[in-house]
Amino acid sequence: MADQIRIRRSKQREIILEELMKLGSHPSADELYDRVRKRLPHISLGTVYRNLEILSREGVIRRLALDGPRMRFDGGRDEHHHIRCIRCGRVDDVPAPAAASESERSAARRTGYLVVERRVQYLGVCPACRRKDRVS
Repeated sequence: MADQIRIRRSKQREIILEELMKLGSHPSADELYDRVRKRLPHISLGTVYRNLEILSREGVIRRLALDGPRMRFDGGRDEHHHIRCIRCGRVDDVPAPAAASESERSAARRTGYLVVERRVQYLGVCPACRRKDRVS
């Protein structure tokens, strides 16, 4: 977190970020709280939420509104999209093709909008759920 912009360093924030990066998935605040509590037993869920909000507001992580009211968080900083299983809710990263940036520029040219963010989400059935379907 040494290269992060405008945010004060704190032990709690660093551990929350470390746990998010270790997971490599897209956990909810509750799921991340369960992991962080193993290292910081006295941390509150509210503290985890506040730190996730700060980290996302400053662009260190992304907030993902993928499935219903439960917000998920993404520590991946590379350009990528998401694919979500419509059965179990699993979320995986999909590398963004180079054409995605051109598509964004084209949308801006055609509409006059200043594009500030691009969100692409694919929906499907994950391999684990497909295997379950074949077994049943």
